[in-house]
Amino acid sequence: MIVPVILSGGSGTRLWPLSRELYPKQLLPLIGELTMLQSTLQRLEGVDGLADPIVVCNEEHRFLVAEQLRKVGVAPAAILLEPAGRNTAPAVALAAATALQEREQGADPVLLVLPADHVIRNAEAFRDAVAAGTELAREGKLVTFGVVPDRPETGYGYIRGSAQNGSAAVQQFVEKPDAVLAREYVSSGEYFWNSGMFMFRAGRYIEELRTHRPEIVTQCVASIAGAKADLDFVRVDREAFEACPADSIDYAVMENTAHAWVVPLDCGWSDVGSWASLHDACEADAAGNVAVGDVLLHDTTNCYLYAESRLVAAVGLSDCVVVETKDAVLVAPRDRVQEVKTLVERLKKDGRYETSLHREVFRPWGSYDSVDNGERFQVKRIVVNPGAQLSLQMHHHRAEHWIVVQGTARVTRGDDVFLLGENESTFIPMGTTHRLENPGKVPLHLVEVQSGSYLGEDDIVRFEDTYWR
Repeated sequence: MIVPVILSGGSGTRLWPLSRELYPKQLLPLIGELTMLQSTLQRLEGVDGLADPIVVCNEEHRFLVAEQLRKVGVAPAAILLEPAGRNTAPAVALAAATALQEREQGADPVLLVLPADHVIRNAEAFRDAVAAGTELAREGKLVTFGVVPDRPETGYGYIRGSAQNGSAAVQQFVEKPDAVLAREYVSSGEYFWNSGMFMFRAGRYIEELRTHRPEIVTQCVASIAGAKADLDFVRVDREAFEACPADSIDYAVMENTAHAWVVPLDCGWSDVGSWASLHDACEADAAGNVAVGDVLLHDTTNCYLYAESRLVAAVGLSDCVVVETKDAVLVAPRDRVQEVKTLVERLKKDGRYETSLHREVFRPWGSYDSVDNGERFQVKRIVVNPGAQLSLQMHHHRAEHWIVVQGTARVTRGDDVFLLGENESTFIPMGTTHRLENPGKVPLHLVEVQSGSYLGEDDIVRFEDTYWR
């Protein structure tokens, strides 16, 4: 049995302003219609002996992850919620402990560990590599997949094996090299890019981790032992997990074990770690441009241009990135996009919301978009999914007007419960208990006008909540 372990805990700050802490790159459809998480799951189709996946994610992303799995028909064995980021070694330890807890008597399932935010163009080549890795993992080896490099690259770590036409024992892990070393590595034919994908038996991973980083095993096993079910999720014990040291699989296990093997992977791989690498992973036009959305170009070459909410026009640009969202615009030369992370750090320091949230915010019941605001007022466009409902709540500092644009709303206002159809409206006075529901089979769209002395999202007193917030 092969248990896919999907790591979906990253924040993807180098792809800001599209990727943000509460809506990171793995949850975005960066290439094609599927999100990166959905694509990761889809490429597993055809792998023999596959069990239901275990997904490890940030608890703030839980409803987005669950909804994306539902949309592609994937029923996970578990969605494990990390209360804090502790890197990949603890995340995989949680999954390994869960897999061993649910195993059949005497079984030690093979884990296929995959980040949720990678691009793989050739799914068949990926599945062939997984088949080769499975046999090695069943023998007790700890397998890493080494991407066959097609160019010298200073942005990746490297793995030294042997010739790139077969699996081999790992001889060396190498940090990101300079340009000279990168060229030497590629020309030698003995080095691979470190993909961050792995295969090993769950018990073997725990055994190796216990040898090299026993404190991680102790805290992660305690985290799973104290876990609690929350709707479709597993909340690991917060106190135990927050006491766990942070470390990567590479540092904690792979660079220390005597049983690491590398399987070559030649499949059109990218970790999409920057706007430049996303440009390279997409299909460009004859001028080398990748244009997404409403984009107008003239005399422009080798650029990545993304328009989310309005027309983006470019004249005379070369080797640039332009990304427009509803609340931010990024413009940068392609060879300096790694510095986007510096911008994000600056925004965090300044207390700007744009590092964590988009203007349109997704909730388990749907979404809201703040389309206008001023002194003592705010206008939102709200979408409620069929059958969904907001919490029963009250606000101390604001009143609300609701106007239904599409669908039917069931409104609780104090002791009254009533329906509103299209072009109908109601008023929720300050301090009044209320709830909004969609009893219909189509999305409910409405406009909400808030007025009051304070309009922050923390002015919500919840009395009942389907989603246990």
